[in-house]
Amino acid sequence: MDITGAAAVVTGGASGIGAATVRMLAARGAKVVVADLNEAAGVALAREVGGSFVKVDVTSTEDLVAAVDEAESLGPVRVLVNSAGIGWAQRTVGRDGRYASAADLDAFKRVVAINLVGTYDAIRLAATAMSRTEPLDTGERGAIVNLSSVAAFDGQIGQAAYSASKGGVVGMTLPVARDLAAIGVRVNTVAPGLVDTPIYGEGEASEAFKANLAQGVLFPKRLGGPSEIASMIVEAVTNSYLNAETIRVDGGIRMQPK
Repeated sequence: MDITGAAAVVTGGASGIGAATVRMLAARGAKVVVADLNEAAGVALAREVGGSFVKVDVTSTEDLVAAVDEAESLGPVRVLVNSAGIGWAQRTVGRDGRYASAADLDAFKRVVAINLVGTYDAIRLAATAMSRTEPLDTGERGAIVNLSSVAAFDGQIGQAAYSASKGGVVGMTLPVARDLAAIGVRVNTVAPGLVDTPIYGEGEASEAFKANLAQGVLFPKRLGGPSEIASMIVEAVTNSYLNAETIRVDGGIRMQPK
């Protein structure tokens, strides 16, 4: 699918995998809306790539509508990348046997609200805008790519909330792709492994920590780079025969229980 002149929305687009994706989509000729809570980084990136920034909390339908409306002002909306997400780790049961020490249910709900419900809300809104666009000669109107995680398959101790949310993204990929086939929109999911982003911090201790994590990667024995994940996302956008799939990009890692 040719995205030259098309409009794209990237949630969580101000940093990490999202930012790398924004740059690659722009390099392919798309007009990109950076949808993120980080205004300073988002505005700077939008200026860099000639796109737009919209401050978005993905738990707000109003914010998501604003991002999609902004994209429609830039061109035909053909691309959505759902990169916004948060992590959370807590064991299901505490050590002292009290109900109060069991996992924080509100935290579980928040992770699901952002990672899963927010992803679906963005899909239903962006796909609605795509349905109003003229199809390309191939019959395509657009492509949607969601970000899951290997934790959807290999969730570690304490990752119940995160794994549930990312597993939900995997689980809805096929049915949503089936839904949107009627309007010529493809849906795929990319499940990254361990990716070297600022979440790990900086300095000697950080590098040692990342080196230890990398030992679990089959090959190459290192963390992935944001651009390596973004490359697969852009492939999923532009490859017209890739649909309803979840693709692991993880160096062959299979996460251990802890």
